[in-house]
Amino acid sequence: MSGADPGPDEVEEVVGLDGRELLIVRPRDSEALLDEEAFEQEELLPYWAELWPSALALARAVGGRALHRARVLELGCGLGLPAIAAALAGGRVTATDWSADAIAFTARNAARNGAAVRTAVVSWAEADPLLAQAPWDLVLGSDLLYERRNVPLLLDLLPRLVGERGAVWIADPGRASAADFLERAAERFDVRSTPDPAGPRVQVHRLHPR
Repeated sequence: MSGADPGPDEVEEVVGLDGRELLIVRPRDSEALLDEEAFEQEELLPYWAELWPSALALARAVGGRALHRARVLELGCGLGLPAIAAALAGGRVTATDWSADAIAFTARNAARNGAAVRTAVVSWAEADPLLAQAPWDLVLGSDLLYERRNVPLLLDLLPRLVGERGAVWIADPGRASAADFLERAAERFDVRSTPDPAGPRVQVHRLHPR
């Protein structure tokens, strides 16, 4: 995909961010993307195809920062909004997702908004390519805790991705598994949680290694 205009099966959303208007293209009907074989094997659903409130909240949080060429990694990037915000804020950004389609949309959305974002198809369970580039200065994730099985995967992965001076920012809308994740993450990280100014339902959890 290039930065082309939306096709007949796509829509474009305008997102106001830190004085800019970002143009985010997404599929018109995410349910039409369901791959029954992939779901049967891995229970993989096309969650990436929606512009979720947590992605908006995380983009607002990171878009107001001056990242000064910090090395930034986004996990589960979906349509790429937080990654784009981080790149426009001065970060050197790599956006990753298990879905090649998500990565294609992220690359396209980055190009449409003049953001330099590297992309890679990477699963959390096979994260060696990301660990080889660690430590990252900042790791981003929005609504990663939608399934309980993601809790142990992230608890194992995140401490290995950031160094002593790094940070992890996760935006979450109050998923049931988030409380368990945060309680267990507090064994390794100092955790500070703040509500999104646009609506207190979503919180941005900032984790700093102890």
